[in-house]
Amino acid sequence: MIAQRQNSVEKRRQIEQVRLDARRSEAERNRLGQFATPNVLAIEIVRSLKKLIGKAREEIRFADPAIGSGSFFSAALEVFGREKLKSALGIEVDPAFCNVARDLWEPAGLEIVQGDFTRIVAEGDHLRSPNLILANPPYVRHHHLSRDEKQRLQALVKKMTGIEVNGLAGLYVYFLLLATAWMQNGGYSAWLIPSEFMDVNYGSAVKNFLASHVTLRRVHRFDPDDVQFGDALVSSAVVFFQKAPPPAKHSVEFTFGGTLEHPQVNSMVPLDQLRESRKWTAYPSTARNERYEPGGDLGPMLADFFRIQRGIATGGNKFFILTRAAAARRGLPEKYLRPILPGPRNLNVAVIERDADGFPVFEPQLCVIDCDLPEQAVQSRYPAFWDYLKTAQILGIRDGYLVGKRFPWYRQEQREPAPFLCTYMGRGLNDKKPFRFIWNKSDAIATNLYLMLYPLPGLAAMLRHAPERASELFHLMGQITGHELRREGRVYGGGLHKIEPSELGRISAIPLIQRWPELSETARRIETASLFD
Repeated sequence: MIAQRQNSVEKRRQIEQVRLDARRSEAERNRLGQFATPNVLAIEIVRSLKKLIGKAREEIRFADPAIGSGSFFSAALEVFGREKLKSALGIEVDPAFCNVARDLWEPAGLEIVQGDFTRIVAEGDHLRSPNLILANPPYVRHHHLSRDEKQRLQALVKKMTGIEVNGLAGLYVYFLLLATAWMQNGGYSAWLIPSEFMDVNYGSAVKNFLASHVTLRRVHRFDPDDVQFGDALVSSAVVFFQKAPPPAKHSVEFTFGGTLEHPQVNSMVPLDQLRESRKWTAYPSTARNERYEPGGDLGPMLADFFRIQRGIATGGNKFFILTRAAAARRGLPEKYLRPILPGPRNLNVAVIERDADGFPVFEPQLCVIDCDLPEQAVQSRYPAFWDYLKTAQILGIRDGYLVGKRFPWYRQEQREPAPFLCTYMGRGLNDKKPFRFIWNKSDAIATNLYLMLYPLPGLAAMLRHAPERASELFHLMGQITGHELRREGRVYGGGLHKIEPSELGRISAIPLIQRWPELSETARRIETASLFD
């Protein structure tokens, strides 16, 4: 009878969840980080945690710092049973979700506290610490957090944990660290969080915390093509740990793909090895995980031969980038217009030829406004240009963050044309590459949808003396496999891959050395010189 009643409440919860989600647009829910945990997944997470805990935990004091409509509490009731839950606390900032959760779960013993968990936990110990936390924290990206809010959160985490968090971290990082500080020693946690922390630089704080401050038991990474939330473009991982110092010679179970109960692959990773690992997505260490990094010295890398840099961020492409013909019609002075490439979707060639003026030989030819004259000079010398710039205020361009930092505001980041480029994001499985290389013979620069590759002195000297080798160099770039590119980049939900300059720089450059052995001396000089920088 109790099970039937609980099942009926869970069905009501799912109906209420759909109703509450429909109140806001997808963009607004993305900004707020509101993505509910599917009940089936929540139950599987709780079952896996129960298996890790074993029979050592007689009484459970449950807490969820972002309770939402109560998916994890519902799962805890089903898996542990009401009699096992000594107490239960849910914290939720959204009043509508608070009301729903109270109506559904207060009869089952769940206490609801409305408010921002990060502020509530800062107020002290007026709430009893739990010994079990189940959480799907809000996935709010850092650019949706104000500077003051970031500083408050960073200071609070530093005070409560001693850990310094990078300003690029999302809100879920603060939730995980603060909630663990709040939890009782010896307690257990299961967190459903974005798997990006395993690869990105800001994730180092989380990885250090998990590898050194608690006993990390298991990390399960879902297949990026199996998005856990249909409306959240983010790949997911479940992290299980106990708030206790890790024992000597501890190993962590890493699983990937499939389900928590039936993963596709798994392996045990010694904690000492994990602490030295740059990317945790390299585990499980099996050939079935394409992000697995074989051990040993991989030798020279692309960064030994190229300076790799993102393209420019204009702060308003629709305003600053025009077709060459449109710029001419508006009377914009050519000397303050630079050739620029279209986005990767609109660039259908692998080799960009150059016309007599330095523009790419395809239509439409694009240019970007890049002027260093002060406003008074533009107004007096180029009236038509000034008339166009004045429209930026009406369009809200002048209020943008990047534009507001520049002087004058219509002067772009400075980039020289790069002879080679690589797209910054894309999709691709198996033999299909997520990113593509481009040979740029024109004077066009590129936006930040591309990475720009500038040959370093040794390679540049070779190309000057033997320009015909550029074609063969481009061919060698094209031989880089999709596996190599995906391994070094990072992946998001739905199989969207991204790669940063430092990640592209770690791609092996052994084929370049094999073709031109004299370049090995250049690589060694660069490596030696860096010791004295």
